[in-house]
Amino acid sequence: MQIKEISEKLTISPRAIRFYEEKGLLTPAKNQENNYRDFTEKDAWRLQTIIALREVGMSIPDIKAALKQIDEGNHDELQYYLELQRYVMFAQWLELKENIRTTDQMIERLVQNKELSLEQIFTLAEGSKRLRDLRKNWHDKWNFDHQARTHDVHVLRNEQTFNVYQNYEEALEMTLTWVDPIPNEKGLDLGTGTGNLAARFIDKGIQMAGVDQSKEMLKQCKRKHPQMETKLGNFLAIPYLDGQFDFIVTSFAFHHITDAQKMMALDEMRRVLQPRGRICITDLMFENEIHKEQYLGALLKQGKMETYTAIQDKYYANSAQLLAWFTTNGYIVKHQKLHELLYVMYAVPIR
Repeated sequence: MQIKEISEKLTISPRAIRFYEEKGLLTPAKNQENNYRDFTEKDAWRLQTIIALREVGMSIPDIKAALKQIDEGNHDELQYYLELQRYVMFAQWLELKENIRTTDQMIERLVQNKELSLEQIFTLAEGSKRLRDLRKNWHDKWNFDHQARTHDVHVLRNEQTFNVYQNYEEALEMTLTWVDPIPNEKGLDLGTGTGNLAARFIDKGIQMAGVDQSKEMLKQCKRKHPQMETKLGNFLAIPYLDGQFDFIVTSFAFHHITDAQKMMALDEMRRVLQPRGRICITDLMFENEIHKEQYLGALLKQGKMETYTAIQDKYYANSAQLLAWFTTNGYIVKHQKLHELLYVMYAVPIR
């Protein structure tokens, strides 16, 4: 096929085909007699792939990387690129929803007050920008991809000075017991890691999905629990449409986002939950800011600098702040402390 023929077959302009050639995405052979490009069926399939990936918003460099994985038969890496693209699209979709909400608020105030001051426009726009920045500014400074293969061993041995995983098994079991899932319910484990918490629900016959920002953690999770659905994502952009789950659980993961991001994460959880959806958060927390200051101050006095630094490296929640959010948003909450910092907090909506 020559360029005109393949452009008509795939309904794409010759100019676009040449652009993809220039970018190194497509390398058709040239006829030695007339120097025209000869497109094979394989070229047509490759071009269809490029078109499809462009349709979902993938950049040229990412398409090039994805095509490389296809050429090498590396389906795992190709899946990662596609999942990463899906995560990006969900983040953009959430941003668009927030922009629509902000615009609706401007319209509502204009209708009610017959005017909209610059101060009001700035306040609404600034609020939208703040949420967008919170979502975009998170990054994995702990390199969980690197930790994935040894994560389960690390949890069991717990060789760190600061025992993050003290009462680990007890905490996971209490999470399962409190959520008390019933047949036909579907649950989501956020920050699933290698799937240790989700596995307890699966063993009870409950359908579980897991979300994590680390592709290597998800590989380990899928290896251990092949029947479990996993997706690349994080607390701030959960890659599911609204109202998909009956309950959400998370364990030893909530401390990887800031206090402000935690509030956004709770809104995200509520978005993907059904109207009566429950939330259970299992993690290390402080009772309040005073407790945190006293606890850290005591560590300094005792010269426990390694423990002090380990705690400061994370964003352990203020349990009073979480309880206030749940109460404000119509949940009834029970919580229990398993040791000096480890809590299980279970919230059920009552309105």
